[in-house]
Amino acid sequence: MDVQLQELIDKIKKDGVASAEAQAKKIIAEAEKKAISIINDAEEKADSIIKSAKAETARMEKASEDAITQAGRNLIITFRDGINKELSAIINEQTDKAYDKDLLKKLIPETVKAWADKKEAESLSVLLPSKDLKALETSLKSALKAQIKKGLEIKGDASLSSGFRIGTKNGEAFYDFSAEEVAGLFSAYLNPKTTELMKKAAASLNADNTAEESGAAVKEEKILPAEKKPAKKSASAASGKKPAAKKPAEKNSAKKGKK
Repeated sequence: MDVQLQELIDKIKKDGVASAEAQAKKIIAEAEKKAISIINDAEEKADSIIKSAKAETARMEKASEDAITQAGRNLIITFRDGINKELSAIINEQTDKAYDKDLLKKLIPETVKAWADKKEAESLSVLLPSKDLKALETSLKSALKAQIKKGLEIKGDASLSSGFRIGTKNGEAFYDFSAEEVAGLFSAYLNPKTTELMKKAAASLNADNTAEESGAAVKEEKILPAEKKPAKKSASAASGKKPAAKKPAEKNSAKKGKK
C-alpha cells in the first residue's frame, strides 16, 4: 500500500508540475506576443509622430521662407515706390520752375507756327494759366500777328497751373504742354529705369554676398590647425643608451693637510 500511495503521490506531483509548466509557458508566450504587439504599436505611433513632426516642421519652414520672401518683396516695392514718388516730386517741381515766362515767350510761338503749317489746323486756340495771361499776352500777340489774323485766340485757363495747351477751337485735337503732363512723361520714362537700376543693384548685392561667403569659406579652410608631426628622437634615445653621467668639476684649490 505504501508503494502504491507513493507512486500516486509522485504521479500527482508530476502531472501538477507538468500542467503548471505548460500553463506557465502559455502565459509567457501570450505575454511575449502581447509585448511584441505593444512594441509594434508603439513603433508605429512613434513613426507617425515623427513623420507628422517632420511634415509640420517643413510646412512651418516653408511658410517662414515665404513670409520672409514676401516681406522682402514688399520692402523693395515700398522703397521703389518711395524713390519714384520722390523723383516725380522733383520732376514736377523742376518742370514747373523751367516753365518761366521767358521760356514760354519763345516756346509758344514756335509750337504754334509748327502746328499752323498743318492743313487740319485752320483755327487754333492757345490756353495759358490765368495768372500768366496778362504777362504773356502782349508778347505773344506781337510774335503771332499773322496767326492771330487767321483766327488764333489766346485765352486764360484756370485749370492750368503752369505751361500751356494748343488745340483747335472745336476741341477735336490739342497738344498738352502743361507742366503736369510734361512731368508725367518724364516720370513715365524714369520709373521703369528706376526699377531696372534697382534690379541691377539687387543682383550686384547678391553677387557680393556670394563672393563674401566664398571668401569666408576659403579663409576658414586656411586657418584650420596643421597636422602635428611627432618630434624626432635623439640618437641616444633611439639606440636605447642612457646619456653619459657628467663628472663633477674638479676644485681648483688643493686640500690642506691636517697639522
